[in-house]
Amino acid sequence: MPRVKSPAASYSAPTAEVTRAMRGSNQRGMRQFNERIVLQAIRLHGAIPKADLARLTQLSTQTVSVIVERLLDDGLLLKQERLRGRIGQPSVPLSLNPEGAFSVGVQVGRRSMEVLVLDFAGQIRYQHVFHYEFPDPDEVLRHIASALTLLRQQMGERWARVVGLGLSAPLFMHQWADLLGPEAAPAMAKWEGVDLPERVRALTELPVVFAKDTIAACTAELLQGHGQQLRSFLYVFIGTFVGGGLVLSGHLLPGERGNAGAIGSLPLGMAQPGSPAQLLEKSSGWQLEQALIQAGLDPQLIHDDAIADPAYDALTQPWLNTAADALAMTITAATALLDLDAVVLDGSLSRRLLEALLAQTRQVLEAYPLVGIVRPGRLEMGQVGAHARALGGALLPLHTQFFPDKDIFLKQDL
Repeated sequence: MPRVKSPAASYSAPTAEVTRAMRGSNQRGMRQFNERIVLQAIRLHGAIPKADLARLTQLSTQTVSVIVERLLDDGLLLKQERLRGRIGQPSVPLSLNPEGAFSVGVQVGRRSMEVLVLDFAGQIRYQHVFHYEFPDPDEVLRHIASALTLLRQQMGERWARVVGLGLSAPLFMHQWADLLGPEAAPAMAKWEGVDLPERVRALTELPVVFAKDTIAACTAELLQGHGQQLRSFLYVFIGTFVGGGLVLSGHLLPGERGNAGAIGSLPLGMAQPGSPAQLLEKSSGWQLEQALIQAGLDPQLIHDDAIADPAYDALTQPWLNTAADALAMTITAATALLDLDAVVLDGSLSRRLLEALLAQTRQVLEAYPLVGIVRPGRLEMGQVGAHARALGGALLPLHTQFFPDKDIFLKQDL
């Protein structure tokens, strides 16, 4: 499961930087915004007493008291045990109530799909995964419908507190047939003209929000992973194919046409005399899958940590060499365009395999000249992991409903 801050996290005084970041308004007509500011402060900082909430948000003590009582009545906050041993009266930290609200995340991939429920504290409560050889849209929609029915049964009365469904999937699904091979062509061709968000809306009464799969994964890392500390980073997610996302100055940037952070399409050579390979043809799980199939092995081994054992070196090492070379070139090119604090690597592949790729990419990066640029200070493993795409999708409705900026592509410090 992804690492998240416990709603009952131990209290520590807010830093000056966090205090500047969390500011509300005492003006009339700002009720909803101020409620969201308070919720965001608790989400980012953990359990905190009312007096420190007032200092953190720069709202009056009276305003915070009114907001807190309202949020307690709505079931969105919980009172924790009193803090003793401090000067003055014992104070009561307030935390998010995990049962206060829920959200559904649906991630449609090229080899599998995942449906999960996220609670208000960011923990996964229910999870269903479906595997397929290729993503036939009719099969995908049947799986989504059956998963929603099952989740409604599992949650019972709590289903009424589900605020929405966040859907993530690759863009232009029908264009991926050439890369997946001729066996995939019939299924992939059926995606042409399919409006997946609209088809999912027809399956549920919940509001549906859509994001590209790697943007959703980057959202999860921004809100529940390294984004808590890093201001600007390139996010790389390796699954069947490699993709990415971009965070600059605390903003997740999808771009007007979805191009920002779309590193899978980055060319790795000059256009003449022929078409150069793209990063997705060198650093994706797909290439290793094909090597496993040719060796008579199960391609799903790429998700098993056993794949990093020496017994598989003859298959994994050539892939690691090629993938690391291509990633190092991509990171260097990105550094020349963007001023990044770090590059974050995550994926749905084996964690041990990704760690080996990270280590080898660090080595290859040393060979690139850096005249005129400064390499990102950190190359890190992601903290969210294989479920990042579905989890990021589930975060979209929660933040639209409860946190200060209605758009998930927001400044993380608001």
